[in-house]
Amino acid sequence: MGTPTLSFVLPVYNERESLPTLHQKITETMASRRETFEMVFVDDGSSDGSMEVLAQLHQSDPRVRVVQFRRNFGKSAAYSAGFEHARGEFIITMDTDLQDDPAEIPLFLEKLGDGYDVVSGWKHEGKGALEKSLPSRFFNSVVRRATGINLHDFNCPFKAYRRDVVQEIHIYGELHRFIPVLAHSRGFSIVEIKIKNLPRQFGHSKFGIKRYLRGMLDLMTVLFITRFAQRPMHLLGLAGLVTTALGSLVLLFFLAADVLHRLNVLPGTEWDIHDRPALSLSILLMLIGVQFLTIGLLGELMERKNRTRISETPYSVKRFLGEQAGPETTAEAADAQTIPLRGTSSAAAAP
Repeated sequence: MGTPTLSFVLPVYNERESLPTLHQKITETMASRRETFEMVFVDDGSSDGSMEVLAQLHQSDPRVRVVQFRRNFGKSAAYSAGFEHARGEFIITMDTDLQDDPAEIPLFLEKLGDGYDVVSGWKHEGKGALEKSLPSRFFNSVVRRATGINLHDFNCPFKAYRRDVVQEIHIYGELHRFIPVLAHSRGFSIVEIKIKNLPRQFGHSKFGIKRYLRGMLDLMTVLFITRFAQRPMHLLGLAGLVTTALGSLVLLFFLAADVLHRLNVLPGTEWDIHDRPALSLSILLMLIGVQFLTIGLLGELMERKNRTRISETPYSVKRFLGEQAGPETTAEAADAQTIPLRGTSSAAAAP
């Protein structure tokens, strides 16, 4: 087959019923286009027989490649494995529950052809009941204000990337929903397009309110690693200076008041320094400030030491179906960049 132009990275977790339909719809959509493509399914420890269905799809279609995890490692790990094994110059991620419409794939390819690095879907309608749509709107509003990235739907799994994007960013834990934030911090261009949100046909949703609570914690992680990961002293040192300064001012105030009290300038007993609990607070603030500064210095030393350290792979592969991606296919994928997307010019530049 050679190296495909486009790779679909498709995380799977107990979606047995929807897999044949998804494969059929993607194939039908791509049949009228000239881009060659592959589908990289990542079985994230499914227990409903999804792997057997994927094996059948692989046997009937060589464009289907499958990565099977030994257990459930989470969506970020599935994305990481999919990105690692994808060979295309352009990569599209979709959920496998049929709530993303493969018929809209050309919309994403059109924006990639315009020169954008990341194309993010926005499910502006069909979010479901109010108890689902309100937390989503609140979460996206907080992320939008905190990051300064004007996207309406950070959680949408339907996205498209140039290969350079997924090669430069590292996702773990549950940072997959913040890929646009990580890409923006590296200087990649991002655009958002409106897409449909189809109703689930099989199974049930695997996400609840806990997803948004974890998302807020992940947002703090993303803000730190995108702004202060390489200069932790700028955050911790600032907190240390402010806390130390506040404690010092309080301590100086009470020391001055105690001197004036001993000189009978402030004769009231309330100025006796031994009766002021705030004195202990000032000392505590100074100690906390010193700790912030010390942690900041240690963080700087650890960052300098770890810049050349290779991170441990966040997943374990049990089985792989299909041609392995290696240095040769990576080189071919780089050559594929000269192949324009249908209806676009190869000279398209990022705005």
